[in-house]
Amino acid sequence: MTFGEKLYKLRKEKGLSQEALAEKLHTSRQAISKWENGQGYPETEKLIMLGNIFGVSMDYLLKDTVEPSNDKEAGYYVNKEMAEGYLMSAHKISKYMALGFFLIALSTIPYFIFKQDPAMYMIPTIIFATIGIGMFVTVSFLEEDQYKVLKTESLLFDEKYLNELTIRYENLEKKHRVINLVGMCLFVAGLIALGINRKYITSDFLVPYYPLCIGAIAIGIYIIVRTSNLLDAYKLLAKNEVHTNSFGFKIRRKVRKKVDDI
Repeated sequence: MTFGEKLYKLRKEKGLSQEALAEKLHTSRQAISKWENGQGYPETEKLIMLGNIFGVSMDYLLKDTVEPSNDKEAGYYVNKEMAEGYLMSAHKISKYMALGFFLIALSTIPYFIFKQDPAMYMIPTIIFATIGIGMFVTVSFLEEDQYKVLKTESLLFDEKYLNELTIRYENLEKKHRVINLVGMCLFVAGLIALGINRKYITSDFLVPYYPLCIGAIAIGIYIIVRTSNLLDAYKLLAKNEVHTNSFGFKIRRKVRKKVDDI
């Protein structure tokens, strides 16, 4: 079976038109047609992408074998466009998630300002909490299915782009280390101030400052959640071997393999 025949067979089994496959490969329908008619071969990057799309090995695509091999131990190839799209998505998700935690933390402030009058603090508390929860719901819509595979497979990159990603991750880590420290300090300072007043100070000396303490906690949470999620996204790509060598990843992979076998 020739490469063109295999490509045609795989495309039909997947239920893809030539236009749909061309869109996934970022090429033209005419190119797909030429490959299927034996008038040429795609470049290496496109071959790897075809293997990812159809779940077959490069050997199956290029050699004169009939049975496809589903051996994907080598990894899932990620091109620059997909990686950058995932990082843009991670920026949005980290922002909305951090805002959700921030607003929920802030929703407790009206109580301390208007605690003598429930009618005054209930409405703003509900508003802040509802918007905060809405942020979490938004995150579920922002997570795109096409990027889920990045968390479940060993990833392969163009060497030049991987070096670029690694440098960006290391620079971001240095920058966010300081920002994250500020967030931790604000969070801990707010908690300590609340805890000390409740446990060790009998007077209400710090009570008027509770809104400020909670504000510090909320800002700290925002910074920590935002920076941590963003760094995790970069680390998933730039330091993928750390992710794939983790105990949790290996367990998840074994479970998926057993489910596939069943």
